[in-house]
Amino acid sequence: MHPAYRADIDGLRALAVVPVLFFHAGLGCPGGFVGVDVFFVISGYLITRLLTADLTERRFSLFRFYERRIRRIFPALFAVLLASTVVTWFIFMPPEFALFGKSMAMAAVFASNIGFWQEAGYFDTVAQFKPLLHTWSLGIEEQFYVLFPLLLAGLYRFMPTRTTLVIGLLSAASFLFSTVWVYAAPDSAFFLLPARFWELGLGCLLALAPAASGWQATRAAAVCSVGLVLIATAVFGISERTPFPGAAALLPCVGAALVIMAGGTGNAVSRVLGSRPLVLVGLVSYSLYLWHWPLIVLAQYRLGHLLTTPEAALVIALSFALALVSWRYIEQPARQRHFFADRRALFGAAAAMMVAAVTAGLAIQAQGGLPGRLPAAVQAIYAQKQDRSPFLRPNCFADNSDKGLESESVRPGVNCPMGAQGAGHTTFLVWGDSHAAAMAPAIDLAGMRFNQRGLFVGRAGCPPLLNYDTTSSHGQRREACRDQNDATIKLIKDQNIRLVFLVARWPREVLGAQNGTEGPFYDPTVPYITVDRSGQVAVALDSTVGALTALGIRVVLVMDVPEPGYDVPLSLARADMRERAPQVNPTRVAVDARQKLARQTLQQVAIKWGAHLVDPTPAFCDQVLCHVEVGGVSRYTDADHITRRAALDITHLFDDSFAAVISGTPRSMDNAARHFVAVVTGRRDLS
Repeated sequence: MHPAYRADIDGLRALAVVPVLFFHAGLGCPGGFVGVDVFFVISGYLITRLLTADLTERRFSLFRFYERRIRRIFPALFAVLLASTVVTWFIFMPPEFALFGKSMAMAAVFASNIGFWQEAGYFDTVAQFKPLLHTWSLGIEEQFYVLFPLLLAGLYRFMPTRTTLVIGLLSAASFLFSTVWVYAAPDSAFFLLPARFWELGLGCLLALAPAASGWQATRAAAVCSVGLVLIATAVFGISERTPFPGAAALLPCVGAALVIMAGGTGNAVSRVLGSRPLVLVGLVSYSLYLWHWPLIVLAQYRLGHLLTTPEAALVIALSFALALVSWRYIEQPARQRHFFADRRALFGAAAAMMVAAVTAGLAIQAQGGLPGRLPAAVQAIYAQKQDRSPFLRPNCFADNSDKGLESESVRPGVNCPMGAQGAGHTTFLVWGDSHAAAMAPAIDLAGMRFNQRGLFVGRAGCPPLLNYDTTSSHGQRREACRDQNDATIKLIKDQNIRLVFLVARWPREVLGAQNGTEGPFYDPTVPYITVDRSGQVAVALDSTVGALTALGIRVVLVMDVPEPGYDVPLSLARADMRERAPQVNPTRVAVDARQKLARQTLQQVAIKWGAHLVDPTPAFCDQVLCHVEVGGVSRYTDADHITRRAALDITHLFDDSFAAVISGTPRSMDNAARHFVAVVTGRRDLS
C-alpha cells in the first residue's frame, strides 16, 4: 500500500512551475499563474495517498505526518526568508521593509495568504515590492494540511464507507463558494482557503477513487493529452483580467487531474512527462518556486525597471542554479535525516526558526522598517511619500476596498469638515475621487482665508458624476459609487450649499485607462490602449452640472494635475542611492496629449452652464517640462497624487471661486473663466 513513485508527476510539476516563472518574469504565458493550481491538485493527490496508506495499515501518526511536512517545507523556505531579509536590509525603503517584516512573520507561521489578503487596498504597495508574495500558496497548503489529516482520520474511523462522499461534498461546496466569491470578493477568493479547498480536494478524490490501471495505453495517452491541452489553454488563454479562481480554475485543475489519472497506466505521453529533463525540473520545483520570485522582485527593485527579456532570462537561469543548490544541499539532507535525525530535535529546531522569523519580522515592522539603515538624505526624500492629504482619512474618504466613508454617513451631513469651522452656514463642498482628496488641502486653505465653511466627500475611483459607471471599478463598487454620489446631491440640497467643486482624475475617465505602466517601474515609451469615453463622461457631467446649476449653485470644474507616471518619491530616493540624476519630470507635450480630451470635455460643459474652470497644469508646467519635483523635493506622493505641500502651494487658484460667491457674482462665467476658455479654444467672443 506504500505509494509507488511516479516520474510523470514530477514531470507535471515541471510543467506547472515553468509557466509560473515565465509569467512572473514577463516572458509570455499570460495565465502562467495557474501553475499554482496544478500544484494544489498534485499536493491533494500525494498527501491523500500517503495518509490513506498509513490509515489502512493502522500506522497513522500526526507527529510523523508533520515531521514529513517540516522536513519537506521548512529548510528551503527559511533559507529564502533569511536571504531575502539580508538583501532587503540594504536596498528597501522603510515602508517596503516594514511590510516585508510583516510578510516574513506571516510566512513563518504559514499565514501570509491572510496577510496579503488584508493588505489589498487602494494604497497597497504594489506586488513588485513584495518578495514573499508567492508564499501565499504555502499558506493555503499548510492550512489544508492542518485540517485534512484530522478530517480524513475521523472519516476513516467513523464513516469509512462515506469518506469519498464527504470529501466530494466539501469540495463541491468550496467550488460553488469560489464561483460566487470570485465576483463578490475577488481578493478573498484568491487568497483564502475556503475558495481553494476544492482544488486540493480534487486531488484527494483522485487518490480515493479506483485506479485507472486497467485502461488501454492509447486511451490513457488520449486522456493525458486532453489534460495537457486544458492546462495549456489556461496558461495561454487566461489572464490577470480573468475572474479567478472560480470556474476558470477548472481548466488547469481538471487538466492536472486527467494527467494524474491517466498516468497510472503506462502510455507514451506519461513516459514523456517522466523523461529525465522534466523530472529534474520537477524534483527542484519547490526550491525553484521559492527562489524565483524574490530574485525577480529584488532585481527589478535594484535596476529600477521591469526586467528586459535578456535580464529576465538571466534571472530565470539564476533561479534554476539556486534551485539546484538548494535542492542538493538544503532539501535533500533534511529529508534524508542528515541533520536533526531525532524527531524532538527537529520539532525544536522548527519552532526556533519560526520564533526567530516572527520576532525579527515583527521587530522590523514595529520599527517602521528601520529607517536608520539608510542615509539621512534618502530617508528625507522617501518620507515625502507620507505627505498625504488629511482628507484621505476614513470620515472623509472611502478607499478602493470600500473602507471608510459610507453613503449613510453622507446623507445627514455627518462627514468631513473643511474651511473655516467658526463660520456659520456651510457654503461649499468638494466632491470627487482620490485626486479630489489630494487637491482638497488647497481648497480647504482657500476656504479658511475667505472665512467659508465647507465639507468634503470622496471615494476612490469614483468621479463626481450622476448616473455614471466609472472605469476603475465594477459590480458592488460601482453601485457604492452611485449610492455615494446620489447621497452627495441630497446633502447639497439639504445643506443649501452655494459652491461645489467637482474634482477627479478626468483623463482616466475619458481615456478609459491609467497612465500606461505608471508606478515604480514606469516607462513612458511603452504605448498603452485607450478608449474614447468622452461621450459618456460628457453626458454625465452635463447632467450633474445642470442639476447643480438648477439649484442655484455655482459649480467649479477642476482639471486634473499632470500625471508623472513615475512613483516620484521612490524614483528620487533610488536615484540618490545610486548617485544618479533623477529623470521623472514629464514633457509638456506628453502631459497635454494625456489631458487633451478631458480638457475639451470639461470646457464644453463649462461653456454651456457657465461653470468656473480651474486648471492647475500651468502651476506645474512651463513650455517644456512639467516639474513634479523641485530641487529634489517631490510634489507627488506616488505616480499621480500630489502631496499636501504641493496642494497648499496652489491654493491661490481657488481665490476667484470663493470671491465670486462672496460678492454674489451671477453664475455665468466670470472674467477668469472666460479668459481661460478663450485661450484654450481660440474663441475671442468669450473674452
